[in-house]
Amino acid sequence: MMSPLTIFLVFLRLGLTSFGGPVAHLGYFRTEFVERRRWLDEAAYADLIALCQFLPGPASSQVGIAIGTIRAGFLGGLAAWLGFTLPSALLMIGVAYGVTVLGDPASGWLRGLKVVVVAVVAQAVWQMAQRLCPDRLRATLAIAAAIILLIWPDALVQLLVIGLGGLAGWRLLKVASTNGAIFPSPITPRAGIGFAALFAVLLGGSLLATLSNDATLTLLAGMVRSGSLVFGGGHVVLPLLETVTVGAGLMNADTFIAGYGAAQAVPGPLFTFSAYLGAVAAAPPGGWLGGTLALVAIFLPSFLLVWAALPFWAALRAQPAAQAALAGINAAVVGILLAALYQPVITSAIRGPVDVALALSAFAALHVWRAPPWAVVVGWAVIGGLAG
Repeated sequence: MMSPLTIFLVFLRLGLTSFGGPVAHLGYFRTEFVERRRWLDEAAYADLIALCQFLPGPASSQVGIAIGTIRAGFLGGLAAWLGFTLPSALLMIGVAYGVTVLGDPASGWLRGLKVVVVAVVAQAVWQMAQRLCPDRLRATLAIAAAIILLIWPDALVQLLVIGLGGLAGWRLLKVASTNGAIFPSPITPRAGIGFAALFAVLLGGSLLATLSNDATLTLLAGMVRSGSLVFGGGHVVLPLLETVTVGAGLMNADTFIAGYGAAQAVPGPLFTFSAYLGAVAAAPPGGWLGGTLALVAIFLPSFLLVWAALPFWAALRAQPAAQAALAGINAAVVGILLAALYQPVITSAIRGPVDVALALSAFAALHVWRAPPWAVVVGWAVIGGLAG
């Protein structure tokens, strides 16, 4: 077994330098752990990616947790997450303090951040639709999901859409089975069942918390639900987090979108946006402690899901029905993100022709010229400041 401290230091360097979002993170991980350190071979790494894409939650962070767990047990998984997450979490809490000091989120540089979000989410919808909706049935599922959520923008409706997508995929899609996992699991099946039970209790408690009027409990429970139910990558968390923060009256849409724009400029996992939200939300304790609690709440389901799935992945992956249900869920989340592109992203960021022009130019920089997201965020924040 490897030292958790070694795991932490390796992932800390990645957390400081891994720009570009989940797909880029997986590329950095492959270079580090397959080519450079040879902690895994190519096939085992591909299988870990398949596992974490099957689970809800932030795929790149879950791959990191799985690698740390395989190399150094439970403490290794925790060390990997902490190293990879800490830099961006600290930066996002710092952004939260900056927004609080600067006040009005409609100021020029924040205007630039908000129009960048339009481009980032539009690019995510485009790329995910190409990958996850390759046929008419899945494209129809995505469009139907978007229509439902545009008409009924509610957290429970989002959960219903995810469930219906899985049901439609199970009944209507044909997906071939794949080979079983080829990496050893350090977790016993009995322990895996225990973690699955803990996850069920945690998710059930977060759903019951929707009945509460306590702002802090509402926020933290919403973070747990977001970390438990998001399929398809970091950008898909946007509509769920918007519902539990802006929708619950804990902040305004401008503050929310400005923070999401800033999250594109930092390295590490996009889910550290939760630290910003916990720090600026109108719910105690706020500040760095509120940001830390929100961060832990959104990532806790990832640990439980990875540790629950590792012992059973070989058998589960071989089931075509499970793969078909996942394909339907992935199509539905494309629709969820498409609806989020309109509300809250476009409705909060686009106020006139100048904003449209800024968003289109940012999209061209990202999608056509392949500029790094952090550079586009910084550049368009400056342009927004000059234009505003």
